[in-house]
Amino acid sequence: QVQLVESGGGLVQAGGSLRLSCAASGITFSNYAMAWFRQAPGKEREFVAAISWNGGSTYYPDSVKGRFTISRDNAKSTVYLQMNSLKPEDTAAYYCAARPYIARETPNEYNNWGQGTQVTVSS
Repeated sequence: QVQLVESGGGLVQAGGSLRLSCAASGITFSNYAMAWFRQAPGKEREFVAAISWNGGSTYYPDSVKGRFTISRDNAKSTVYLQMNSLKPEDTAAYYCAARPYIARETPNEYNNWGQGTQVTVSS
C-alpha cells in the first residue's frame, strides 16, 4: 500500500524559508516521479514542482521559479521542497504526489497522494 507522509509545514514570516519533506513507502521510489501541489481554501489544487524519477529533470510554474527547489533522495525514499523568499500568497496546504516515471503538472495525472502539510506565511 502506497503511503506518502509530508512534514515540515508551519508558520513563517514573509521572506522566510521552510523545507518540506515527503517520505514514501509501499512503492519502488526510484521508479516514480514526484511532485508537490498546493491548495488554498476555496481554490483549485495548484502545481508547485515536480522531479523526474532519477532527479534529472525538474519543473516549476513561474509563480515559484527561482524561490522553490525540489530534490529527492532515492536512498531515503524522500522528496523535498525547499521554499525560500516565502510570500503570503504561498499560504496553502501542500501535498506531495507520486506517479510512475514521468513527471506531469496536472493533479489528475497522479493517483498517489499524501495527507498534506499546512504552510502559513504571515505578512
